Amino acid sequence: MEQYDSRVDAYIAKSAPFAQPILQHIRQIVHQASPLITETIKWGMPFFDYKGSVCHMAAFKAHCAMGFWKGSRLNDTHHVLNTNDESAMGSFGRITCIGDLPNDEALIDLIQQAITLNEQGVKVHIRKAPAEKKELIVPDYFIHFLSHHPKAQETFEQFRPSHKKEYVEWITEAKTDATREKRMQQAVEMMSEGKTRNWKYNVK
Repeated sequence: MEQYDSRVDAYIAKSAPFAQPILQHIRQIVHQASPLITETIKWGMPFFDYKGSVCHMAAFKAHCAMGFWKGSRLNDTHHVLNTNDESAMGSFGRITCIGDLPNDEALIDLIQQAITLNEQGVKVHIRKAPAEKKELIVPDYFIHFLSHHPKAQETFEQFRPSHKKEYVEWITEAKTDATREKRMQQAVEMMSEGKTRNWKYNVK
């Protein structure tokens, strides 16, 4: 790949007048940090790569942003990195003029650190969104069965969701009606004594 990409020239040229000198400055410092870095366009914005993404820049209506792909892994010895969670703010917050950027020494240090991380094969930690908790559906036949056993029913209603789930899954996984009836009866007996489905394993 070429060190410079004409698409980045076009991106800068189309940006707002205030943004152009900022983007040109970032571009200059990135290449000053390493002649090995190449340019590309990803997701509609300029990226600077070397053995993976190093950093990127973007221009918005009223500000610019510069971000490091592995920013959380950088050693912020100059205390310049933005800890704000808003991705549009980048690694240095809103940049409206060159003075909003760290000094050249700090920028070059961070860029070179990012290059080293790529050379070492360090991966980005991607936070997975927590899985949605599905609402526990208690079968009507089990609700009806419990209604004839008030003590067991009261225990079941006071159980934590995980303990309710243990009983419901055990009963609904029965292969035959006879097995299901037997399990419901056993469940009622245990719950009448205040026991969870796996109470034996919980006893210390």
